[in-house]
Amino acid sequence: MARYVDVHPDNPQPRLIAQVADAVRDDALIAYPTDSGYALGCRLGNRDGRDRIVTIRELDDKHHFTLMCSDFSQLGHFVKISNSAFRAIRAATPGPYTFVLPATPEVPRRLMHPRKRTVGVRIPDHAVCQALLTELGEPMLTSSLILPGESEPRALGWEIKEELDHSIDLVVEAGEVLAEPTTVVDWSEGSPELIRVGAGDAARFEE
Repeated sequence: MARYVDVHPDNPQPRLIAQVADAVRDDALIAYPTDSGYALGCRLGNRDGRDRIVTIRELDDKHHFTLMCSDFSQLGHFVKISNSAFRAIRAATPGPYTFVLPATPEVPRRLMHPRKRTVGVRIPDHAVCQALLTELGEPMLTSSLILPGESEPRALGWEIKEELDHSIDLVVEAGEVLAEPTTVVDWSEGSPELIRVGAGDAARFEE
């Protein structure tokens, strides 16, 4: 059964955040709140966690995994960013956007798109998520918690606990969150291409 950790949505208790971070370091697969619905997350080096995300979401090998980063400097260690992309992404973050960019050697190959050598990155605007990433000191491998046959991410921790109790290790409860996926922008070819319009304002990336 999954552990259930109830934290304050705006002022998350450091003791509880430390417990969640320790679980991630111990290769737990967690469900946690973001600014665009709940997500599944695990340590970057957690092969089993990645495979469990694939199984739960029934993903194919074309799926872009996302690295959830605490800030722009951390993001820059894992992707290559052109000058034009740098300015636009910096202005849009933190927020409900995912950017697809060429991966640096810091990214394990199994997390990249198999052909393009790209990876998704994002910086969330959510207090609990930011506290967890800061405590971890590294990005989390993540994927929106959109279950097969559904189009929106889950928004309630207790519902996730009921449905995925035996599939994940821990649920972070922090009240209801926006149930709308991120806006996805592919910037791997030098100019922005909108892949999905979601919670983030897409107009700033339309040419």
